[in-house]
Amino acid sequence: MTSHPVALVVGGSRGLGLLVAKELVRRGRRVVVAARTETELQSAVEQLELVRHRALVAGDVHGDSGDLTGPPPAESRVCDVRDRESVRRLVEDVEASVGPIETVVTVAGIIQVGPAESMTFEHFEDAIDTMTWGPINVALTVLPHLRERGHGHIGTVTSIGGMVSPPHLLPYATAKFGAVGFSDGLAAELQGTGITATTIVPGLMRTGSHERAGFTGNAEKEFGWFGPAASLPGLAMDAERAARRMVDAVLAGKPMVMLSPLTHIGVRLRGLMPATTTRVMGLASRLLPGAPEGGGHETIEGREAQGRLDSPVVNALTTWGRRAAERFNERR
Repeated sequence: MTSHPVALVVGGSRGLGLLVAKELVRRGRRVVVAARTETELQSAVEQLELVRHRALVAGDVHGDSGDLTGPPPAESRVCDVRDRESVRRLVEDVEASVGPIETVVTVAGIIQVGPAESMTFEHFEDAIDTMTWGPINVALTVLPHLRERGHGHIGTVTSIGGMVSPPHLLPYATAKFGAVGFSDGLAAELQGTGITATTIVPGLMRTGSHERAGFTGNAEKEFGWFGPAASLPGLAMDAERAARRMVDAVLAGKPMVMLSPLTHIGVRLRGLMPATTTRVMGLASRLLPGAPEGGGHETIEGREAQGRLDSPVVNALTTWGRRAAERFNERR
């Protein structure tokens, strides 16, 4: 057991989840990262221990958790956020063997890129199970423990895609809309209890996740627009800065935090002109690659799609994203 406040990051082995976990380590939390893949979790824990060591050497551990010279603050657990029983075992194990959970952040997500015609029921099921049921499974499982203690923080990473549905990301947007509705409603119901729920609404961020995204339809052409969009400064936000703002908002108990100017603009336009926003998204959809004959239901990962495309221009435009993938454990 530990006297350090315990933070559980579900989906914390790579990308944005790993960055959130790193930031929580810097704030003096005892972090447990959970994800489906053991090897990625091992790499994540190594990175978190390096962050801890650097913070200790620099004397740069924030927060009120006290000395971190004891046991390593980071641990890992294998958990499939889609499986309610797996989540229950995770929460019970952390509560029993690590300590009472003070903060839980659900970051687990998948991205599937392609036209609606190329998406199958399975694409939607996987997206909804991961990004709608996942946050529900985590929050409702940990909530009784937080209620018993009368305090705690729940953070759910959603997306601008859960506020404005973009073209060629329909399963993703469907799931994220559900996550926004759940998290926002939970925040309202928890007011006055000492427990907070924060809905985190980022836009595109440079985490390198485009390399692990699934591409359908004309997969190579789909990567040709999505890869650069998820990599270029100005379109994609610096992920480390985003993680700091996310952790600030969750620990402060803010009901919602929107990241990046583009996110604010998109949400405001949607609120002021919903029909016009939908028409604009429709125009954007017409500029994107169409589905091949037969629908093109095969799904391939971003790195494979990029290899098939073999475009020097796209390779150059995804340089920042490629560097992020290497740094943030997105490479298999």
